[in-house]
Amino acid sequence: MKKLIFAIALVLTTVTFAQDKKQARERLTPEQQTELQVKKMTLDLDLDAKQQKEINAVLLDQARMRSEKMTLLKGKREKGEKLSAQERFEMKKDALDHQIALKAKMKKILNPEQFEKWEAKKEDMRDRRMPKKMRPKNNN
Repeated sequence: MKKLIFAIALVLTTVTFAQDKKQARERLTPEQQTELQVKKMTLDLDLDAKQQKEINAVLLDQARMRSEKMTLLKGKREKGEKLSAQERFEMKKDALDHQIALKAKMKKILNPEQFEKWEAKKEDMRDRRMPKKMRPKNNN
């Protein structure tokens, strides 16, 4: 009987803590996201003040656009609407266009060594997000 009561108490406390974590999580503002991202890049790439300012403007613009898109998609999802194939195509095309533009801007701001490090870091993050079975195999 004691074991049963202990098991029930354990399950109830676990469920309660799990719910609290999900509810307490709040999103950062685009400005906060950008500030953290620029600070990380400054540490990784040894950016000077001018580069920090330029990158901050680029990343802030990108974060605001991402936030707007997320809000738009969330609204559609709440209404029960799904994206059409054409809308998905347009979104993916726009995302790739923004990636190309970001790469061009970063190439202008960073020196060649910093740009190479930045690209390597991006590639590493992409590999970490991709499931192991989908990762390309290196035969080096």
